[in-house]
Amino acid sequence: MKIVCFGDSVTRGVSYIRGRLRIIKETYPSILQEYLGDQNEVLNKGVFNDNSDLLVKRLDKDVLSQKPDAVLIQIGGNDCNFHWDEVAKRPDDEHEPIVPLNRYLNNIKVMIDQIKEMGAVPILSTLLPLDPKRYYEHISRMNNKSIAHWIAACGGIEHWHGMYNRALKKIIKSNHVLSIDIRTAFKESNDLSVLLSDDGIHPSPEGYSVMAGIIKQGLRGL
Repeated sequence: MKIVCFGDSVTRGVSYIRGRLRIIKETYPSILQEYLGDQNEVLNKGVFNDNSDLLVKRLDKDVLSQKPDAVLIQIGGNDCNFHWDEVAKRPDDEHEPIVPLNRYLNNIKVMIDQIKEMGAVPILSTLLPLDPKRYYEHISRMNNKSIAHWIAACGGIEHWHGMYNRALKKIIKSNHVLSIDIRTAFKESNDLSVLLSDDGIHPSPEGYSVMAGIIKQGLRGL
């Protein structure tokens, strides 16, 4: 069986260690490959900073051309994020997520349909949880604390993650798609301070290992 892992920096294997973003060797696709053995093939098609707009654009080249049996899509964290430099400059203005919710859901539907059409099984992962406090501290260091006013007025950083994740779960249900609830399993498996790296959003090396185990369980019976 050939599985393509399709997503952003979480799929690519980015972690935030000692103040720097680093690509680690033990990504969740590489660990999943070890779990599944040589009789299966796991391809890592994660790209740093990608969102669902960009996944749709490279779906044919990076996924469909590989003729996979299954495609695991893990995307959404960058879609519901914001251009924080713009928020910092204009904290009293209205700002939209990088990919607005309706477009995000449409992109997910496009990918589901195209993957099914070529005869592969689409598998959708829920969004990873984040640590709002550490993530806020991280983006504040990169920008300035003027974003605090805007974040407080809009319900907090976790608000958007939760909104997109709930909408994603609805489209999973309505389209009868196989899914892996990484968000819930991740929260239940250990303290997020251990599983997430210093920026509060990318997994730590231990987090990637846990993530691979969750996905392995979710793929049983495929």
